[in-house]
Amino acid sequence: MSFLSFTVTTRSRASLTALREVGSSLKARSYAAQAKGGSVKQNVQGYKGGKNQKLTKKQQRLEAMRNNKSPGVRLRPTPPSQLKHELFQSQRLDELMLPDFNAEELTERNLGKAMAFPLPENDAVRVFGVPRNVLLDFRILSKAASVVRDVTIKLVDRLQAASQESSQKNRFVLSGSVGSGKSFLLIQGVEYAASAGWLVMYIPRAINLVNSSTPYSYDLRTQTYLQPLFAQRTLQRFRTVNENTLSSLVAEEKIDLHDGLSLSQGTPLISLIDVGIKDQTFAPTVLAALLEALGKQTKVPVLLAVDDFQALFTKTAYKTPHFQTIRAWHLSMPRLIIDYASGRKTFARGAVVGALSLSDKTYGLSQELRHALGLQPWLQPSSYLKVAPEITAFTKGIQILKVPEKLNVNEAASLFEVWNKNKSFHTPGSDEVFLAKYTESAGNPRDFVWKGLLSTLQT
Repeated sequence: MSFLSFTVTTRSRASLTALREVGSSLKARSYAAQAKGGSVKQNVQGYKGGKNQKLTKKQQRLEAMRNNKSPGVRLRPTPPSQLKHELFQSQRLDELMLPDFNAEELTERNLGKAMAFPLPENDAVRVFGVPRNVLLDFRILSKAASVVRDVTIKLVDRLQAASQESSQKNRFVLSGSVGSGKSFLLIQGVEYAASAGWLVMYIPRAINLVNSSTPYSYDLRTQTYLQPLFAQRTLQRFRTVNENTLSSLVAEEKIDLHDGLSLSQGTPLISLIDVGIKDQTFAPTVLAALLEALGKQTKVPVLLAVDDFQALFTKTAYKTPHFQTIRAWHLSMPRLIIDYASGRKTFARGAVVGALSLSDKTYGLSQELRHALGLQPWLQPSSYLKVAPEITAFTKGIQILKVPEKLNVNEAASLFEVWNKNKSFHTPGSDEVFLAKYTESAGNPRDFVWKGLLSTLQT
């Protein structure tokens, strides 16, 4: 044996001996830890990066969770009964004696005053929902409320006239700058109609009709793409909101549905709705038949309100089997709404009201729709832009109701009072704070609240 091989063999034997000694030591420590009731893994040292380390804090927490042991003291919220400081004594809006928002109170004597939405279980806003920006306001406030503006009275006057006229004469769209309050105004119109005994169908987020968020299938009979799930949900919500009024309405003519199913004359409209709710495949046909039946009756006015109205005239996220983009009017739900907005189908008594949203850039207001509605007649679409003839045909006769770009001082003061008494400010409310925030936002309703009043909470 050479000297080199003898040296390697000796070192190898020495290494094996050292490893046996380390193993015996670790085993002894493990037994000692078990004898004391401790965790084996917490006492074993591992090899990492060439240095011996104990278990990290994260590993200790995981080990404690496995052994059902708490790694430390858990923080629990203080009971409300112990919060005695005046900072925590938030005054709720139901203690502010705000009048309820209803048809009888919407007069000029209440112009510029704040009103609270009652929101019972079958309320249209509660059941159908609201746009996302309005939902954030309602979540922060202890009770949903709004201010009666001058444009609110104008909308109410138009709806009062429409209650005795055909929807052919009452098709209009709310237009205005970003944050001017179009969605809030549309909600006020919905709440007014519901409190006045109208039948209300409210679509708060029409973008969901075109963003491929629900299933669809092609129908050879109508040559459109059906959206059965959305139609079924709309029927459910419409029944919940208008159940009391629908109980007295019946079909004035025989209603033929597909696959040989038909309902005889005199069938209650609630029974028609139940057909679409129970069977999703019938929902699109039932919804179209329901609106047609409501259009023929003259007992109760009907309101069809749609937010994100511009989304009904855009290219959708839906695709054909050949991966071609589907236009909105080739989908069953947008096409049904467009038929009534364009006047091709009407209600004997009622109105169709839409609101243009400028927040979403994907489904925003296009140049051709802007020109077709006459919002900027001097701004012609580009010569290189192909304008769909359907946009011009479907928007013919639609009137525009302009929403003011800013609140007047009285309207802003009422809005300021609501948020102030809701304890939404970091600093005490005062005339100086009000005038400063009103000036900073230039009176824009959304900026006045979110960039003005609520910015006082930022540090």
